[in-house]
Amino acid sequence: MAQLWGGRFTKETDQLVYNFNASISFDQKFYRQDIRGSIAHVTMLAKQGILTDSERDQIIAGLQGILKDVEDGTLEISSKYEDIHSFVEANLIDRIGDVGKKLHTGRSRNDQVALDMKLYTRDEILEIDKLVKTLLETLLKIMEENLDTYMPGFTHLQKAQPITLAHHMGAYFEMFKRDRSRLNDIYKRMNTCPLGSGALAGTTYPLDREYTAELMEFDGPTFNSMDSVSDRDYVIELLSAMSTIMMHLSRFSEEIIIWNTNEYRFVEIDDAYSTGSSIMPQKKNPDIAELVRGKTGRVYGALMSMLTTMKGIPLAYNKDMQEDKELTFDAIDTTKGCLALFTGMIATMKFNNAVMESSAKNGFTNATDAADYLVNHGVPFRDAHGIVGQLVLYCIEKNISLDEMSLEEYQKISDVFQDDIYEAISMETCVKKRVTIGAPGQDAMKKVIAASKEYLSKN
Repeated sequence: MAQLWGGRFTKETDQLVYNFNASISFDQKFYRQDIRGSIAHVTMLAKQGILTDSERDQIIAGLQGILKDVEDGTLEISSKYEDIHSFVEANLIDRIGDVGKKLHTGRSRNDQVALDMKLYTRDEILEIDKLVKTLLETLLKIMEENLDTYMPGFTHLQKAQPITLAHHMGAYFEMFKRDRSRLNDIYKRMNTCPLGSGALAGTTYPLDREYTAELMEFDGPTFNSMDSVSDRDYVIELLSAMSTIMMHLSRFSEEIIIWNTNEYRFVEIDDAYSTGSSIMPQKKNPDIAELVRGKTGRVYGALMSMLTTMKGIPLAYNKDMQEDKELTFDAIDTTKGCLALFTGMIATMKFNNAVMESSAKNGFTNATDAADYLVNHGVPFRDAHGIVGQLVLYCIEKNISLDEMSLEEYQKISDVFQDDIYEAISMETCVKKRVTIGAPGQDAMKKVIAASKEYLSKN
């Protein structure tokens, strides 16, 4: 097929070269954005008197017809076109004749593809944000239902101090809330319109770039035409933000995988989000959590590839930048899929509350509170630390928890202990007395949940 840029050339491009150069196989995702940008462009051209109103109306009707036909499947985006821009323009000319040739007035494929990529990225940021918000709503529901579900908190994967499931879920709530903030920042920073920048040096036509930007809900036009066609910072920022989202999902998945083991039994994953073994009938595998953990590397790879692609590119546009699309499209699809499936998994997951509480007791998570008890009874902290260390060794030898020791056994190690030690080291007391904001105590958690609800209602 003759190319839209073929006038300079005396022979056809080699087919292998053409295939290598073509982007239609992946940039066809842009068809909505490409048509939207073209409608805005010709609307502006008519406003400026570069096109007549009649020409504008014919072109817009033709573009809307192409959009409708692609959406209902009567027009196929074919690989005989080099890219989505060629597909739209060639089909427009076929439909409305020579008037269609005026679509590209005052425009280059460089600023056109920059616009399409921005519009697409902007749309996808909103879609990802919706999915993160749904995950936050799911987390908040679990938090509200588990203010008194006691479990061990960990450091170094060792049981450390007692917390609640609400508090543990709240940590992930904060992570994903920051992820939304990053997405919002990227949206604001990228929301300038490159159309009208031409190939790299603008155009001699009297374009109204502010009007074009307004038509497509940008905050305004970009301020440098060279940067406009060669900027992919917003793509890198989105890949970075998605990598962070995936990192959070992966950390969470790792915990669910551990909690799902026979040794922990903290959770039971719903059958819909698990699989069995082909030879071991007892198995129930956390496949979704494992796949999310695995696919995190795929998104990281896209970020590193894009950074590497951009690091040696001089101003302005270079064909290397075509590599941004497949990487970004795949990373977006991966992140969206992982968010949706992960949210479904935790929404249907059952928590074994009694097992969690028992694990907290048997892991000596209340040892710090036993030491605090001694300090509150006049024992220096360093001495209290040593006394409780002896208690723990004794319990390990007897295979019991601190709660199961008799008062006589306590007093053999220190006569400071009295009957009130049992209340002091109960899971309920250990958690409830931690009341500073951000701590797992019920009063503190209720304040955080109220603030989290308000945040979701406003954002």
